[in-house]
Amino acid sequence: MLSPFLQAVKTDLRQAGCPQELLDTFLGFCSSYEAAIVPKEPPLATFRTFMQAVASQLQRPHNFGPYHQAERAPVDYYQLGLDFISPLIDFSHSRVLGKEALINISEALKRKENAILLANHQTEIDPQIISLLLEKEHPRLAEEMIFVAGHRVVTDPLAIPLSLGRNLICIYSKRHIDHPPEKRSEKLQHNQLAMKVLQELLNEGGKCIYIAPSGGRDRKDENGQLQIAPFDPQAVEMFYLLAQRSSQPTHMHTLALKTYELLPPPEGIKVEIGETRKTSFAPCFLSFSAPIDMEQVGNAHEIRDKKERRQVRADALYRQVVSDYSQFEINSL
Repeated sequence: MLSPFLQAVKTDLRQAGCPQELLDTFLGFCSSYEAAIVPKEPPLATFRTFMQAVASQLQRPHNFGPYHQAERAPVDYYQLGLDFISPLIDFSHSRVLGKEALINISEALKRKENAILLANHQTEIDPQIISLLLEKEHPRLAEEMIFVAGHRVVTDPLAIPLSLGRNLICIYSKRHIDHPPEKRSEKLQHNQLAMKVLQELLNEGGKCIYIAPSGGRDRKDENGQLQIAPFDPQAVEMFYLLAQRSSQPTHMHTLALKTYELLPPPEGIKVEIGETRKTSFAPCFLSFSAPIDMEQVGNAHEIRDKKERRQVRADALYRQVVSDYSQFEINSL
């Protein structure tokens, strides 16, 4: 028998004409959400607003352009996302490391300089988690950060209400650029326009950009061990080039984050929309590095071959993230 909370959600989705397969997926997520925040009562008003937004996307999907700015009215989707995710975070055991780097980033933004965060990525709610861990000490950074987003978070009805509240550069990753094949040319053109807009934003200055150069979420290996996904050297190089071309000083940092337990990705990679989700109550961790000298990192400047230099640079940045990630185990004790 469904709880009053789940019955209310089910009614909202059925009235929106939600297909049975998606309805089962959503109810499974809602059930895990309700269980995750026990003994607290589910924030029913917030959750119903969220699910009504999901229902609206089933009827009239939002079309995200290359650059989407957070929608704050008539529905404040930014705050809705925070209110929705906040009950899942164990704040008492969460930690933010690299606070001096965070201060430097905030001060740089005030001077109209930019920061690019080369990060790992574990769950589609990473933007909300980052904001919730930063908002008390760095509210502007929490609210204005721009995320480079793949197509899943702007096409999946359960993710769209969260995405509507974020500043997004929307691109198609390598994994999805050829699906379906007849859309490849259109997607490439979209990506080119997105990069053009991003360059313009960096030229304006005062922007902090989050990018996951792996192109996807971290997953567990065949032994059940969570692995940080390697960085794609082409993605790293693209953003380094954007930084070099910017008319405003642009600083490169790494960001390691541990958020996996809140909303793990499915074991396999699914191209189609509608993946199963299960959430839980857990602490989260962030670690910001000092500015990275992109010419010196990994001694890349000593390598003449361009392709090899890019690989060495990406590997060095990846090792920095893995090293910072290893500190989370120590700080979580």
